[in-house]
Amino acid sequence: MAAASTISAFPRTIFHVDMDAFFVSVEELSDPSLKGKAVVVGGQRNERGVVSAASYEARKFGVHSAMPLRTAAKHCPHAIFVDGHPERYRECSEKVYKVLTAFSPQVEMASIDEAYLDMTGTARLHGPPLKAAHKLHQRMKEETLLNCSIGIGSSRLIAKVSSAQAKPNGLLWIVPGEEAKFLSPLDVREIPGVGKVMEKHLHELGIKKVGDLARLEECELEERFGKWGLALAGKARGEDAGGWFDSEVGAHEAAKSISHEHTFNEDTADATYLEATLMRLSEMVGRRLREANFHARTLQLKLRYKDFTTITRAHTLPVPTQLDGEIFEQIRALFRKNWQREGKIRLLGVHASSFEDSVPQLNLLETAQRQKWKNALNVADRLRDRFGESSVTLASGMRGQFRERTHENPAGLPGKGRAKPE
Repeated sequence: MAAASTISAFPRTIFHVDMDAFFVSVEELSDPSLKGKAVVVGGQRNERGVVSAASYEARKFGVHSAMPLRTAAKHCPHAIFVDGHPERYRECSEKVYKVLTAFSPQVEMASIDEAYLDMTGTARLHGPPLKAAHKLHQRMKEETLLNCSIGIGSSRLIAKVSSAQAKPNGLLWIVPGEEAKFLSPLDVREIPGVGKVMEKHLHELGIKKVGDLARLEECELEERFGKWGLALAGKARGEDAGGWFDSEVGAHEAAKSISHEHTFNEDTADATYLEATLMRLSEMVGRRLREANFHARTLQLKLRYKDFTTITRAHTLPVPTQLDGEIFEQIRALFRKNWQREGKIRLLGVHASSFEDSVPQLNLLETAQRQKWKNALNVADRLRDRFGESSVTLASGMRGQFRERTHENPAGLPGKGRAKPE
């Protein structure tokens, strides 16, 4: 109790560390000729995918993440398009994580390129907040060769918003007591969790700046937006209210679902190719389940046709699973039952949910057989950790191989360590 009281006597200090143009910067380490140029990561200019990241030079032409690659090519015709190398990003993210854990034991990787650190009570070791941030900024550059921006505040919300204001390659500390003053002139869209729809609703009420929001009574916001209205009121004051900020830094929150999707470059009605792709997607979902040591009871197929008509079909298993073959067997059955065979497919997806931590006791033969598969798949997962996601696949999924999509929350995210095999 005494130790807890001592820690609580220190002012709460949270860092938000955001790696600058992370995917692009990692590509520049491998190919220095890309530096200073308009670079788009995520695929080629004529493909159907979306932009995973864009260099600051490309952003000047309106290119941004989640924009279709073909649209990005129109906005910035001279850009260099790069497929992306997820294995390199995971390797660099591990280096980033190692630097962060040298500064605080409480680190939460929010994604592959950003993290929160609880630096409360570390002044004796690292100095006051700004000095500690400068040390971290310098160490990050020395050990990873990458730039980062650091926001410092009394809450995760303030730290995140201030790091965005510090970009690129900067530091910003919002002194305790100045949170509302800092937020007041910012657009409401700068508040984490306020998307296009909420922004539109707020604008209709004449609320364009965070200061406008802060002047409204909590009861009025609650009446209009329910619990989210109360959260908005807290966020306008700089508090960690609702959304992603309900738990402490570093607290593990279990995923509620796991899914992987693939959009084909050309629509196809090739049944063998489609089922091979479903096998590959099932492997990717199975890997994530084993990593978290979850067993899924509900499996869902997502199927999108050429005309964008989309259907989803789910099946609940009598016994939950994390095995690739069992996932594929159920997904394939859903596919064969629901696919209109003449219809060309644009996208396929595999989704797992209703997680359980263990499997009910089966007969000895079934238990032994499942354990053999699990042991073999754990070995395959370790090979994928080392050599990349596409390095190992079951034979039925070989024809369905596709380039792993570059995204912020891949399998093997640092700090979300692989569960120990049972």
